[in-house]
Amino acid sequence: MTDSDEPKRVGKRERLAAAAARIFHEQGVEKTTIADIARAADVPVGNVYYYFKTKDQLVQAAIGAHAEGLRNVVAELERNEVPADRLKELVRGWVGGRDLAARFGCPSGTLAAELDKREDGLDRELAVVMRELIEWVRAQFAAMGRDDAAELAVALVASYQGISLLTNTFRDPELMVAEGRRLENWIDSLAA
Repeated sequence: MTDSDEPKRVGKRERLAAAAARIFHEQGVEKTTIADIARAADVPVGNVYYYFKTKDQLVQAAIGAHAEGLRNVVAELERNEVPADRLKELVRGWVGGRDLAARFGCPSGTLAAELDKREDGLDRELAVVMRELIEWVRAQFAAMGRDDAAELAVALVASYQGISLLTNTFRDPELMVAEGRRLENWIDSLAA
């Protein structure tokens, strides 16, 4: 192996993780095959086993991709100096994904619901990612001077999860648009 081989291998692993997250979201874990993920990542099926020996390892990689995606979003949101504006941008990002939510639901929420039915503990790994989101939202409300920051954080994330479910159930992205407006007004009222 040469030094130039290393970035290709890292790139393939990342592509497989991202493809797993996307395909699990679209098809569900149980219906997805390793071949589906390989095809989506543009990687030969045999190469998948070099990086991931089992489908459960691909699920773990997908959870890692969700965590990395969350961290990237948070890093972008942190560029804004005003905590209420950070939260409103988060909501706008959720609303921006309304068409995807209408087709497949929330990527993390649908994966959490599916993993909860299994006995392998992967649901707890995804719960760590969801807690990371709630903790970041809590910190924003706390920075706004809210003593009830923990409760508000759960309420905001729960509202998004709920509207994602309804948007998916009714295949109506406009539900998320309306809820996004309501959440932005709510955030403004809490900042006042």
